Amino acid sequence: MRIHIKSGFLLQQQGIWNAQQRDLFIENGQIVGIGQAPAGFVPDKVINARDKLVMPGLINSHTHAYMSVFRNYADDLSFEDWLFGKIMPAEDALEPEDAYWCNLLSCLEMIATGTTCFLDMHMFPGQSVRAVQESGMRAVISRGLVGKAPDDSAATLRLSQAFEEMEAAKGNDNIRFMLAPHAIYSCGSPLLKYLGELAREKNLGLHIHVAESQNEYNSCLKEHGCSPVKYLDSLGVFQVPTVVAHCVHLTDEDMEILAQRGVSVATNPVSNMKLGNGFAPIPALLEKGVNLCVGTDGASSNNVLNMFRELSILALIHKGAEQKARCISAGEALQMGTLGGAKALGLEEVTGSIQVGKQADLVILDLTKPWLQPINDIPASLIYSANGGEVETVMVGGKVLMEQGQYTTLDQERIRTEMERIRRKYLK
Repeated sequence: MRIHIKSGFLLQQQGIWNAQQRDLFIENGQIVGIGQAPAGFVPDKVINARDKLVMPGLINSHTHAYMSVFRNYADDLSFEDWLFGKIMPAEDALEPEDAYWCNLLSCLEMIATGTTCFLDMHMFPGQSVRAVQESGMRAVISRGLVGKAPDDSAATLRLSQAFEEMEAAKGNDNIRFMLAPHAIYSCGSPLLKYLGELAREKNLGLHIHVAESQNEYNSCLKEHGCSPVKYLDSLGVFQVPTVVAHCVHLTDEDMEILAQRGVSVATNPVSNMKLGNGFAPIPALLEKGVNLCVGTDGASSNNVLNMFRELSILALIHKGAEQKARCISAGEALQMGTLGGAKALGLEEVTGSIQVGKQADLVILDLTKPWLQPINDIPASLIYSANGGEVETVMVGGKVLMEQGQYTTLDQERIRTEMERIRRKYLK
C-alpha cells in the first residue's frame, strides 16, 4: 500500500520541534519520502491533510490495559486501600475472556486520543496480545511476575505464560516483549536477581513498578537498609534495559544510579496524584540526563488513557510544584511522550518521530478546532490546549486504524455492549 498524505503540517524535531507544510509518502508501512515523492511513486490512497497537523503517534509507556473495567470503581482511596482492598480482589475475579474485551476498550480509547504504541503490564496471558493484534496498534507486552524465588509455583507459572506469549506472537512485527517483575514488595530478592539474569540471557528488557508510595520506600529502607532503586541495583536488575514506572520517592543517589545505568523512568503524574503518592522529581531527573517517558497507568487509577491530558498535567504540575514557569517546557513534555517513550521501549529506530525509514506511526489532528485557534506555537498548542478531541486519523505501520473519527479495525458498539455486560457481572 502506497499512501500520500497531502498538504499537512508535519511535526518534526530537528533540535527544536517545528511544523512545516510538507507532503508525506508511505510505502509498505514505512515513511519513504518527506516533501518529495520517491521516483515512480504512485499512491494507492491520498489523504488530504490541509489545515491539519501530522505528528508522531504518542507512546503510553506504562499502563495496564485490562483495567478499563475498573474505571471510576475504586476512587478517593489511599494507595494501599485502592490496591489491596479493592483492585486485587476484583482482578482475581475477572475471567480471561472478559479481560480481552477490557483490553479492546483500552485500545479504542488510546487510538481515539492519538496513542499508537503502549507498554503494557498484564495478568491475563494472551489477552493483551490478542487485543493488540486485532486493533493494529504497536505494543510491548509484559506479563506481571510475582513470587519469592524462581522456583515458586506462582513465579514458574507466570514465567512460562510469558514465554508462551512470546512464542505465540512470533511473526507480528507490532508486538515485542519485556519481563515484568511487578514490584519489590511482590517479588523476593532471589526472583528479582534471577529475572535480571534471565533478561540478559534472553536479550529482553525489564518493566517494574518502583518507589511508587512512601510506604514502599520506608519498608525497603527497613528491610534492606536502602532505597528501592539502590536495592534493585544491588541485585543487578539494571544491567539490562529497564523501564521503571512511577519513581515518586527518590534520593539524589537514586537519580545518579538511574542515569548511570541508562534506566528509563516512566512517570505517571495523574495516577500518582490521585492515589496521594506525590510528585516524581522529574525536573531533577531531566537535569541528570535520565531518559524520561510518560504513562497513564491503568484506567482504575487515572481514570483515562488519554496521553494529551497526561502530558498537559505533567508540564503544569511541575511548574507549580517547583514554582518555576520554565520548568518542563511544552517541547520537553512532547519529547517524553514520543521519542522518550520510543527509546524506553527499545523502538527508537522504529517509531517516535517522522523520519524517512521509520514506520508510519502517525496521528492527524484537526487544527481548526476553536480551542487551538489561533495557532501561535504548535508544541504549546498540543501540550496546553489540545485534549485529544482533535484526533481524526490514526495509523500504525501505514495501516489506518481510525479515519475521520471512524474506527477501521475495531467494532466500538460491540465492545461497549460487552463492557456493560462485564460491569454488571463483576461490579454490581
